[in-house]
Amino acid sequence: MLSIKNLESGYGKMQILFGVSLNVKPNEISILIGPNGAGKSTLLKSIFNLVDVYKGNIIFKNKNITKMLTHELIKLGIGYVPQGRQVFPSLTVEENLEMGAFLTNEKDLIQKRMEEILEYHFPDLRRKIKDYAFNLSGGQQQMLAIGRALMQDPQLLLLDEPSLGLSPKIMKELFKKIKEINGEGVTILIVEQNVRQASQIADRIFVLEDGKVALSGDKRLLKDKRIEKIYLGGR
Repeated sequence: MLSIKNLESGYGKMQILFGVSLNVKPNEISILIGPNGAGKSTLLKSIFNLVDVYKGNIIFKNKNITKMLTHELIKLGIGYVPQGRQVFPSLTVEENLEMGAFLTNEKDLIQKRMEEILEYHFPDLRRKIKDYAFNLSGGQQQMLAIGRALMQDPQLLLLDEPSLGLSPKIMKELFKKIKEINGEGVTILIVEQNVRQASQIADRIFVLEDGKVALSGDKRLLKDKRIEKIYLGGR
């Protein structure tokens, strides 16, 4: 589904990633973990062409998408939910969802997708459909941000710290929703600090350190003593 080869990227002259290579398989949930500053968010932004890519290739479904314009990436089937629940606070829930379908002019299709998202993924938002986004709770705003990304019917969904600032109960519910979305055929790549929760739904794990992939593997990777000590609080 997604193949990254020898990626080097950053912000202007400040390089963050150094020769990152990884593969995200179709229909899987992959998580990116690592200490702060390791380059996890930069990797997602590199895929979505929001930072400077100096070297390397990003391949999506056998197509080289390196440095492709963001709206073209959305058309290809890549969705991105940035860190921090970046909804449009002065717009209603309905208007936020409509903004997610800005590349689509077919009103019937937009309505159909909205109904599917509200019916199957985020029914709590239906009761808030005419409310302004700033009136939503943190968990509802995060669900709205994900719902907005789903409006373009992505095949690959990039999520940056979706559980940030959420209560344990809401966090658990959110990861359940992410698993459900994956079950409908959406491949997912998540940057997440809450390794214990994220690992419960993950098929594959990538550990970034100092801008490089230090370790990768399936859930058995969590049994590595270093991973357990640093990320799971083991001794």
